[in-house]
Amino acid sequence: MNILITGGKGFIAKSLTEQLTKNNKYKIFSPSSKELSLINESDVDNFIISNKIDIIIHTANKGGGRDSLDFKNLTEYNLRMFFNIAKHEKNVKKIISFGSGAEYGKHKPIIEVKEDEYRLAQPIDEYGFYKSITSKYIEKSEKIIQLRIFACYGKYENYLLKFITNSIVKNLFKLPIIINQNVYFDYMYIDDLIKIVDYFINNDAKYKVYNASSGKKVDLLTLANTINKISEYKSEIVVLNSDLNNEYSSNNDRLKGEITKLNFTSHEKAISEMYKYFKSNLSFIDKQEIIDDKYLENCNKIWRK
Repeated sequence: MNILITGGKGFIAKSLTEQLTKNNKYKIFSPSSKELSLINESDVDNFIISNKIDIIIHTANKGGGRDSLDFKNLTEYNLRMFFNIAKHEKNVKKIISFGSGAEYGKHKPIIEVKEDEYRLAQPIDEYGFYKSITSKYIEKSEKIIQLRIFACYGKYENYLLKFITNSIVKNLFKLPIIINQNVYFDYMYIDDLIKIVDYFINNDAKYKVYNASSGKKVDLLTLANTINKISEYKSEIVVLNSDLNNEYSSNNDRLKGEITKLNFTSHEKAISEMYKYFKSNLSFIDKQEIIDDKYLENCNKIWRK
């Protein structure tokens, strides 16, 4: 089975490629943006047809993170990539696309939301708006499903800009863990997302859109304390603002009803695995970059309306 994973250098794509390659029945194509420009329609057409792609897993996008806050024409750029992929549902067996909890509108609390609730209000931010457009299109498609991610973490994410990995590295460097504002997220470990994707590669979906999430919320302070529990060194934990930020959690009953044997990795086990990974690779990390703390510098911007 020939599988194209877009966004080859990204966190989710890199993790999927690493794990799915272990399955001998999959032949994985995971080109970088330099190897395949997804905004070039003819390049996408030629790649999919010439490589006889059976399944497309579309992870590529701009936005949604602190590393792309100033990206211009975000909606148009992302939609061009999406529709250059989506037009090929007639040529492939299935397309798995990734949505976002931002579709519900991050200018307000998102609390245990169900899939259809994203229609209640349009997101104010460009990224959430773009993702909501793709969901509306996918609901009327034949061979595309949308896995809506809320907060997924793993060893390949950007440790400069992502809370869990950033906090693990700070602890390893014996630095304090600083939380700008505590908040409840619906965090899920990358290994669990990969299990979900693998299921939908091999099984027909009953619905078009799924909240691909753990369905359980956890706050940043609890995660920071989990890191301290795992580590021999106990970092000072500093919370700069005492009030809670907008919650970001989901209801995943639809997903659990379909994948009945899906068991989610505990945060303690996931963080323990990541801690070992970063500890063994600590010599490759620039400590000064961690001290400069771009994560904290950009914390508020990602939640702007």
